[in-house]
Amino acid sequence: MSGAPRDAVLALNAGSSSLKFGVYERQGPALWTGLFEGLEPGGTPSWHLAGETARALLPAPGQDGFAAALDALLALLAARGRRLAAVAHRVVHGGERCVAPCVLDAELLAYLHTLEPLAPLHQPHNLAGVAAIHRAQPALPQLACFDTAFHASMPEVERRLPLPRDFESRGLRRYGFHGLSYESVAGTLATVSPRAGGRLLMAHLGNGASLCGAIGGRSVASSMGLSALDGLMMGTRSGALDPGVLLYLWRDGWTLEQVERLLYKQSGLLGVSGLSADMRTLRASAEPAAAEAIALFTHRLLREAGAIVAVLGGLELLAFTGGIGEHDAQLREDVAAGLGFTGLVLDPAANRAAPPDRPVPVHAAGSAVEVWVVPTDEGRVAADAAFRHLDAA
Repeated sequence: MSGAPRDAVLALNAGSSSLKFGVYERQGPALWTGLFEGLEPGGTPSWHLAGETARALLPAPGQDGFAAALDALLALLAARGRRLAAVAHRVVHGGERCVAPCVLDAELLAYLHTLEPLAPLHQPHNLAGVAAIHRAQPALPQLACFDTAFHASMPEVERRLPLPRDFESRGLRRYGFHGLSYESVAGTLATVSPRAGGRLLMAHLGNGASLCGAIGGRSVASSMGLSALDGLMMGTRSGALDPGVLLYLWRDGWTLEQVERLLYKQSGLLGVSGLSADMRTLRASAEPAAAEAIALFTHRLLREAGAIVAVLGGLELLAFTGGIGEHDAQLREDVAAGLGFTGLVLDPAANRAAPPDRPVPVHAAGSAVEVWVVPTDEGRVAADAAFRHLDAA
């Protein structure tokens, strides 16, 4: 490619041993997306771009996996005529302080580390990714984009927990999550449906799952609360659970660590089925426990959906996104049937034929509620925030 390199932003979602990434210019979908794996100490690092075969990643002597991943990305960008201008990180929990994207510095990182107990599966790894980038490229601008920020518009009655008032000073309140996904979906819907500014229910359904009710494109209700454990049954997480279960387990001698592992890693679809956390595996199984897990997942989804529809005062548009939401036509059909009391009528043929790569309506003609399948692009939302920062700097 001739001419000066064009600016690009790297959107990152760091896990314990993996790094999902997308490279974005100022407009349009990601130029490239991909995944690094095996980045843990002693791991076998590899990476691939979407649609390509995996290739080995060879860190230099003494170099950690995340630094090697950044080197590989910088080489990729240089070879394709782009200059890395900033990095935008998905950070799950922003607490009460972070209600918009923030430039990362030492003081902010210290605060975000205090929130790790509220998102132990994600927050420590998100922040480790920030530290790895800083070690490798200390002058590179880094921003945090928070899954909780989209829900800062929720009314006080939705955010408050029914605990003594002085607990609020400790940050104990409902926050909501999957905000980058909901911002992406709401933004897409605003371009394709005039109803997007009305009473909207968005379902982000994947290994993590939640619902968001919005009016005027702004969150007013979330199925998730203080932590990403609340609400829907998920791949390995329990979702909403009677607190008495926890008291019972502690009285029975369970440790905090055992209970945390149960709730985050051993419950949900995996725990109920005893087979898998993957909905595709359960759909293909003839085991009764697989069907029972799917039935419970669907039932819990309908219970939460009905509650949010009541808070919204009705429903004008329902949107499905996430790995399950975008690909599982049977689940969409079952949820639509359960919400039939709202006047929602699905078009079975359109639902079965819905492609996962663009927003499509799947409601029948005459349905009182529009139903859309919308692919989410959290990286685009994060990249937009980074470009706004660069323009203001």
